[in-house]
Amino acid sequence: MSSRTYLLAAGAFTVGTSGYIISGVLPAVSQELSVSTATAGQLVTAFAIAYAIASPLLAAATGRWERRRLLVAALLVSALGNALAAVAPTYELLLAARVLSALGAAVFTPVATGVAALLSPPERRGRAVAVVFGGLTVALILGVPAGNLLGGKIGYQGVFALVAALSAVAAAAVWAGVPTVAAPPAATVRERVAVLADRQVRLVLGMTVLGVLAAFSVFTYIAPLLSATASVDGTTLSLLLLVYGVGGAVGNSVGGRATDRYGSRTPMLVTFSMCVVVLATLPLTMGTVGGAAVALFAWGLLTWSVNPPIQKWLIDIAPANSNLLLSLNASAIYLGVGLSGVFGGLVISLWGILALAPVAAAVGAVALAMLVTSGRPPEQAPAAEPAAALAAKG
Repeated sequence: MSSRTYLLAAGAFTVGTSGYIISGVLPAVSQELSVSTATAGQLVTAFAIAYAIASPLLAAATGRWERRRLLVAALLVSALGNALAAVAPTYELLLAARVLSALGAAVFTPVATGVAALLSPPERRGRAVAVVFGGLTVALILGVPAGNLLGGKIGYQGVFALVAALSAVAAAAVWAGVPTVAAPPAATVRERVAVLADRQVRLVLGMTVLGVLAAFSVFTYIAPLLSATASVDGTTLSLLLLVYGVGGAVGNSVGGRATDRYGSRTPMLVTFSMCVVVLATLPLTMGTVGGAAVALFAWGLLTWSVNPPIQKWLIDIAPANSNLLLSLNASAIYLGVGLSGVFGGLVISLWGILALAPVAAAVGAVALAMLVTSGRPPEQAPAAEPAAALAAKG
């Protein structure tokens, strides 16, 4: 895999860390700014909602920008948002800083995914997408524990300052190591509406929302669920979450390779089907620490293996509008994340914590049904490769 793909993955790691790390410093934010934990938690919600709304809007607004310049600008916006968070004296200013950070992330991730695919030969595009998303996976694995660990030593302000510095370094690395890439042809309003009217586009975005909702409605409440099933907390809980993250990293790589070999639809059929089974049986399989470790590894592997085939599916549907579609998919992901806490809380209040995973499995089954009726994606042929060479300079 090209080194420039790994530079894009490093950028994805920084913006992913910007999004995830807040969960690890919420207690410190709550204490130092004298707000409740629930109020501090709205910093997560604000980031997710801003990302979901801004991603397609900014994709349209920056459609004519040269891609490397846009990637660097996005990382610098993220750096600025985190720098402001490091010095924000009030909760309101911290909330605004989180929104600014989300705007940078909302631009960077879909554009980086599209550029990685564009600069790779067709038979390796699934793996290129997986490498970029691998940066987000590593951010998930390290972000929350790193925030919790460092927050006690340098304060949450120091944590945000560190993320700002990482974002600035990533911007410099992308500028130095990624070639200039021409903006895709400008799409007319009619062309954009036509893409959004495509049945497969609607189904893929719907699958994304429901798949993320199914997974994260359980993951959001994984600590009380593990406490109820396996009676674990503290260090054991942290280790089990690490197992989930390692499974996610493996799954992301496997998903990319499977996409290159089998196309988008077959890996998704297998993954969605197995996810439904794993979710439905979590209350049973997580009855012991050993069982929980196996279940969480499998769950992480399956959940994160979905990203590469979905991303490539959207790229293949409309290559000229891939940036818009990837931005919409990013919005769909964060919409699912934003809804997951509310949905999971509602299920718990109605039927209890042990009902959460089976109900989430039912949501996943709806996503699977949508996939079954979606038809085959328009997989791109190798003849499309010269387009990458024409789009990239240097």
